[in-house]
Amino acid sequence: MKVLVIGSGGREHAICWKVNQSPLVEKLYCMPGNAGIGEIAECIDTKVDDLDAIVEFALENNIDLTIIGPEVPLVLGLSDRLNEKGLKAFGPNKMASEFEGSKAFSKRFMEKYNIPTAAYGVYNNPKDALEGLENFSEPLVVKADGLAAGKGVLICEKMEEAVEGIKSIMESRQFGEAGDTVVVEEFLTGIEASLLCFVDGDRIIPMESARDYKKAFDNDEGLNTGGMGCFSPNPIYTDKLQKYLDENILSNIIDGFKEDEIDYHGILFIGLMIENDEAKVLEFNVRFGDPETQVVLPRMKSDLVEVMLKTIEGNLSHKDLEWHEKESVTVVLASGGYPEEYEKGKIITGLDSVDDDIIVFHAGTKFDGDDVVTNGGRVLGVTCVADSIEKARKRIYENVPKIEFEKKQYRNDIAKL
Repeated sequence: MKVLVIGSGGREHAICWKVNQSPLVEKLYCMPGNAGIGEIAECIDTKVDDLDAIVEFALENNIDLTIIGPEVPLVLGLSDRLNEKGLKAFGPNKMASEFEGSKAFSKRFMEKYNIPTAAYGVYNNPKDALEGLENFSEPLVVKADGLAAGKGVLICEKMEEAVEGIKSIMESRQFGEAGDTVVVEEFLTGIEASLLCFVDGDRIIPMESARDYKKAFDNDEGLNTGGMGCFSPNPIYTDKLQKYLDENILSNIIDGFKEDEIDYHGILFIGLMIENDEAKVLEFNVRFGDPETQVVLPRMKSDLVEVMLKTIEGNLSHKDLEWHEKESVTVVLASGGYPEEYEKGKIITGLDSVDDDIIVFHAGTKFDGDDVVTNGGRVLGVTCVADSIEKARKRIYENVPKIEFEKKQYRNDIAKL
């Protein structure tokens, strides 16, 4: 098979790393890829939102499977475009991708199908949004409705912060068109957890659990980021919680898909807030999470390509997913200043000096001549699979100092249980 992966981040490197292990795959391409992906796939310098170029390449090169990593091409309808040409695509269609394209769409779906979530209000102009704050108490959450690269969520301790947040999103256009509408929510307490699921149209089958760390700095301080680290499995997933999820969330989601005639094939990422063995949904994403993918896929025994093909064809079963008993941790190395302003082009050294049990997934990297240099906010994901989360964590922090670039920034408390 010829396989094409769309994207350039740590998530896509992890997908390529796992796909490359499949005996079904004879040739692997990635658009646009990064320096790390370039070691295992042929990288094609094409933007992820250039749907015409992607479809043309897939046709000309007889691509058997296109795996769509980021949300933007999914929301734009890349799966639909590929399917129209008779090509297989892994990722939900444009209609289904609205679950990430619009937070308001997701919240209305949750409300309609009795999926536990935070109380909310949807507002299409600043005046209504500011008036709507009267319906909430401190703290509260303000979200840009559309895609904002994981940064459109503001947790506001005080009402004044919510006022400033609404003005920043809707008037100053901090996130552009993503802020045409805002969602205001009650603040949920508990422990955050991530659940990645395969959805084959009729079934929703969870992968192993994970927990990520959104805040930029230790002790969950600083601004929200795309994710600064992760570990799997998440110990909060008890049998009692899993039963609750099956009965109150997963079954309601698949029933809602069928009732609304949403033909969903691909990944559904469910962000959860857990408290007292019960859960509420924070958000839906329509693709693999980042950095969750970097800890979940290394624990997968199954052939990812086989699983994806069965998901597309609608005949996936629980027995198709097998997992290693070992546990995993990822620590993200970021550019200084992330998630705000940061510099690119810093030379990265020490990538070859890490120990053999360490996997380094590239995110924001590229080649500059023979040098690997930084090319984004989140630069690398340092991953280890070990007998326990504690052992994996220890090994990572022993190896992180071996990798250097100017103004390297990372959290020291990832997976500190």
